[in-house]
Amino acid sequence: MLSRRAWMGGAGAALALGLFPGRSDAAPLAKVKALGTLRVVVYQNNRPWSWEEGGKLVGLDVDLALAIAGRLGVRADIAQLVADESVDDDLRNGVWKGGLLGFTPGDLMLHVPFDRSFAARNDQVAIIAPYYRESFALAGVGGAVPLEGMPTEWRGRRLAAELDSIPDFYLIGAFGGILTRDVIHYPTGSEAVAAVTGGKADAALASRAQIEEQLHRAGDGASRIALRKGPLPAFTSPGWDIGMAVKENSRTLGDAVEEITTAMAASGEMKALFARHGVTWTPAHAAG
Repeated sequence: MLSRRAWMGGAGAALALGLFPGRSDAAPLAKVKALGTLRVVVYQNNRPWSWEEGGKLVGLDVDLALAIAGRLGVRADIAQLVADESVDDDLRNGVWKGGLLGFTPGDLMLHVPFDRSFAARNDQVAIIAPYYRESFALAGVGGAVPLEGMPTEWRGRRLAAELDSIPDFYLIGAFGGILTRDVIHYPTGSEAVAAVTGGKADAALASRAQIEEQLHRAGDGASRIALRKGPLPAFTSPGWDIGMAVKENSRTLGDAVEEITTAMAASGEMKALFARHGVTWTPAHAAG
C-alpha cells in the first residue's frame, strides 16, 4: 500500500497535471500512469477477498489489485471500504463521489456484481471485467450431517450461517422454518465455515470461495469436511458474476483492466492466483 508520506510526495506531479489524488474524480488511464499510482478499493473484512491479518491487508482481491497495478506499471494504493446499506451506496462512496467521512474514491473498485440491470441503474460508473463466478455451497462433517438429504433431515444439527444473509434466510425460512432453532449466526460466512472446521458447528451454508479458503487454511483438519454435491432444494440463488467498476469517464482505464484480466485468465495466472488461497477459479458466465 502507498503510505501517506509517499502519497503527499506525489503532489508535485499532480500539480503539473492539474490533478490532486484526493479529489473526487477518478483518473483515466493516462493520468493513472502519469501519477504512477492506481487507487484500488476493496471491501473491509471480506474474507477470502480482502481482510487484515497480522497488520497486513491480504486476500484474493488484494492479490488481483497488485497484479493489475503491476501490469499497468504503477503502484497499488489499496483502500478498504466499509460496506454501506447497498452496493449502489458502495459504488457512490467507493468510485464516483466519495464517502461522507472523507473517504477518497478509487480509480478501480473490485468485487462488484456484474449484472445488467444493476449496471443500468448505476450510470455514474462503468462495470467491467467479470473475473469470477460465485455460488453458495453446503459444507459439513461427513457422517454427522446427511449433506445430500433434504433440509428436514438436518434438524438437531448445528447449522452455521452469516447473519442476515441469503444462507441465513434459507435455513431459517425453508420448509416452514423447522430449522430456525438449529441455526447459529456468525458475523461472516468465513467465520461460519471456521465454526465447522473448529468443531463448533456441524455444517455451514456459505459462498464456495469462503468454504474453500477456510478448508485450505484448516489443512488436515478439513479432511473430515465434505461438500454437498447436489443442488439445495428450493434454493433460489443460481450464483452470480463478480466484476469491477471504474468511473464512467474513466473507460480508458476500464478497457486496459479488461485486457489485463482477460490475459490473466487465458494464461492461467488467474487460476494460479485463486489457487494460492485454496479457491477454485470459476470463470464468470459474462466472460464467455
